Amino acid sequence: MNPQAKLIFSISLLLGTTITISSNHWVMAWTGLEINTLAILPLISKSHHPRAIEAATKYFLVQATASALVLFSSMTNAWHTGQWDITQLTHPASCLILTTAISIKLGLVPFHFWFPEVLQGSSLITGLLLSTAMKFPPITLLFMTSSSLNPTLLMTMAILSVALGGWMGLNQTQVRKIMAFSSISHLGWMSIIIVYNPKLTLLNFYLYTLMTAAVFLAFNSTKTLKLSTLMTAWTKTPSLSGILLLALLSLAGLPPLTGFLPKWLIIQELTKQDMAPAAMILSLLSLLSLFFYLRLAYCATITLPPHTTNHMKQWHTNKPTNILIAILTTASITLLPISPMITAIV
Repeated sequence: MNPQAKLIFSISLLLGTTITISSNHWVMAWTGLEINTLAILPLISKSHHPRAIEAATKYFLVQATASALVLFSSMTNAWHTGQWDITQLTHPASCLILTTAISIKLGLVPFHFWFPEVLQGSSLITGLLLSTAMKFPPITLLFMTSSSLNPTLLMTMAILSVALGGWMGLNQTQVRKIMAFSSISHLGWMSIIIVYNPKLTLLNFYLYTLMTAAVFLAFNSTKTLKLSTLMTAWTKTPSLSGILLLALLSLAGLPPLTGFLPKWLIIQELTKQDMAPAAMILSLLSLLSLFFYLRLAYCATITLPPHTTNHMKQWHTNKPTNILIAILTTASITLLPISPMITAIV
């Protein structure tokens, strides 16, 4: 892709996100979401591969439907209350339609079907954008309307997302699909707590973005798309493979790594809200996700595959690792000790 075109699309992504997160009027928020959608489509389809074109088409249709529902819910609310303010969403039907629309945009169960396919048809860097930057505006809209949302509906979708994200990831061999189901599972953790403690959802999203960026950039550095390729990547960058192990375990939420912090705080908050059964179910379902994270971590650091592989082992390279990967992996591993400071800021 032409560097100037790529710059324009990247600036448009930034602009769309900024418009949505800074607006108080529903039409401005919808405009930002549309700019985002139109800016990411060329980045998804830039390889001109049929799979990429299919992914871009699916993404456009799903996002257009969700955006139409956002506009419809805001119009219904304005019709009944005379308010276009995002924080004044009070009509029950509008709240229900908006929750559905945001769930479609985020890829929560039962509207998750498009996300793994779109991620599989995209490059790793575009997949990183789809998993992190494109989720920020919808999360912000949920944050701003959190006082009006239906807790039972969100809790049901959240538990189903964590269950399905873990269950469907078990049998995958494609790295991008595994990361897609990982994203669905993490979004379940975020959406269950947004009604009770919206700031905790944002903290969870920030840390999830940090850890996912570290893992995606590490995969991109080693050119890994499948588990079989990951098994032979240790010969190319052994130190990065070792660090990737810790980043994946952090994404799984194991102490004493950074990823344990949001899960710990969410379980604590759910217990305070007398929702101990929901917290217990989420904790047990996260074991499903832990299995495929452990499998990824095992493949990343294995020295010799347990069976013969047709893949050529890659030559060791002395090319220095990107400084951004070093910063992100360090942060995604070591932030738990300063968690009191982070929670005080939030």
